[in-house]
Amino acid sequence: MKIFCLGAAGKISRESVLDLLQSDKPTRVTIGDMDEARGREVVDWLDDDRVDFAQADVFQPDQTADLMRDYDLVMDGTPISINHESTLCIARAGVHGVNLNGTGPEFAFQDAFAEAGKTYVPGFGMTPGITNVMARYAHDRLETIDTIRISHGAFRPFAFSPAITETTRMEYEPGLEDRVVFEDGEFRQVEPFARPLEVALPEPFGTHTQYIIPHAETRTIPESFKEKGVRLVEVRGTWPPANMQLLRALYDWGFLENKTVNVAGTEVGVMDAIAGYLLQSEQGTTTQLYGYSLHVEVTGTENGRPVCHTLTTTHPASDGSVAGWERLRAYTRSVGIPMSIAAQLILDGQAGAVGIVAPELAFEPEVVFAELEKRQIAIHIDKQDIG
Repeated sequence: MKIFCLGAAGKISRESVLDLLQSDKPTRVTIGDMDEARGREVVDWLDDDRVDFAQADVFQPDQTADLMRDYDLVMDGTPISINHESTLCIARAGVHGVNLNGTGPEFAFQDAFAEAGKTYVPGFGMTPGITNVMARYAHDRLETIDTIRISHGAFRPFAFSPAITETTRMEYEPGLEDRVVFEDGEFRQVEPFARPLEVALPEPFGTHTQYIIPHAETRTIPESFKEKGVRLVEVRGTWPPANMQLLRALYDWGFLENKTVNVAGTEVGVMDAIAGYLLQSEQGTTTQLYGYSLHVEVTGTENGRPVCHTLTTTHPASDGSVAGWERLRAYTRSVGIPMSIAAQLILDGQAGAVGIVAPELAFEPEVVFAELEKRQIAIHIDKQDIG
């Protein structure tokens, strides 16, 4: 199998490629990125004869589609802001695909993928991605569903890369239309820091106040699970406490609006300036605790009784005691590995359908959980009667 890895010069997507290369099935893996220097650095880091590099620009869709056409699948690790452009390239190439973000533009290409007989799974990192599969596990055991509350703790620096800095800012941007909850049959827009909830994550992460964030699960799950009467879907998240403290101050002071200010005769967006500082500072590029933890709570009825399924994740410590999970890699591996799993399952014929397939419908949960377990990411499941 031949796989084109778009945007794989980044710290997260390169982990997807590394995981992919643990299998002997890929015969050619191409790092496709605009940044040739960083892309070739990843090729050297991977140190595998099956890997090469190609310069790819998603804003040149015909040219980039031509690059992809001879491959079996594209893994897309490009930033959120260019999901439409990158998916367009993959659709024109007529190959299978999967990306990390799943922010919504992908669904416009349903017909193109379906007509080509190909599968595209939008958003298969930890969240969206594994969170959808965890919700699906509960769905499959419940007769009816009342509430689905998805939460995560992403313990990483505020600004270890430009793409992550962009994500951090966008999720708390004032007036963002996509920051919604699904409640009683409709999507309701909420402001930043809405609906605070104390969420207990597995140790070493602990309990944190989490707030509603704009995530793909809120959009896809109500439709996917509608036959069981889902009343409420909420997605929350948190970053390290210092990051959340900074975000709150930026929001309260209006900086997240990114208004233009004049500095010594130069016009600059205030958040652009702050992001530039964070990307170049120790405070912006380091944190005390690294890693990723998911928490999914689904309530409904099972055998006529009200129950609550709670699923959480753990992975090896980031303190250096387990090789490959040191510091930031505990975060980047957690996010990158699921995209590799999805790519391999698609090529093994285990996807649920052709066209654009939401993560919660794409694969059997037990299959995904078993693949995660092989990679030292554990799913913990608890069921309680709540009657």
